[in-house]
Amino acid sequence: MAVTLVVAATLLAGTMWGSDDDFPLGPFRMFAGVNAPNEPAPDPRVEAVDATGVTVVLNEHNAGLRRAEVEDNENTYVAHPERLSLIADAYHARNPKAPLLDRVTLIQRWHEIRHSAATGHWRDEPLAVWVRPS
Repeated sequence: MAVTLVVAATLLAGTMWGSDDDFPLGPFRMFAGVNAPNEPAPDPRVEAVDATGVTVVLNEHNAGLRRAEVEDNENTYVAHPERLSLIADAYHARNPKAPLLDRVTLIQRWHEIRHSAATGHWRDEPLAVWVRPS
């Protein structure tokens, strides 16, 4: 009974004053938001251009980069675009025979929403860019 009370009190405290970092006892704010019915929905992505000019979308399979990690570090990448080079390094570690990445860009893709449904249209907003030094 005492353990149950302690867990319940901790859960209540986490909900009232905690943050998402207090998982599993936090308020889970990351799941609490919802867009307005006609407001664009953000979709962060990381794209690169390799030495041959080909654009590559960097993801969990080719760079070990999960969307949640991109979202969590978005402000850091904007403030310090040179950190995008770490994603290029991760890509090369997984794809040693691939051409070098010359540019890595953090992009916010805004999906157009009308009446709570995707329209199929979007616009891309570059947030941070890293360019391989010459």
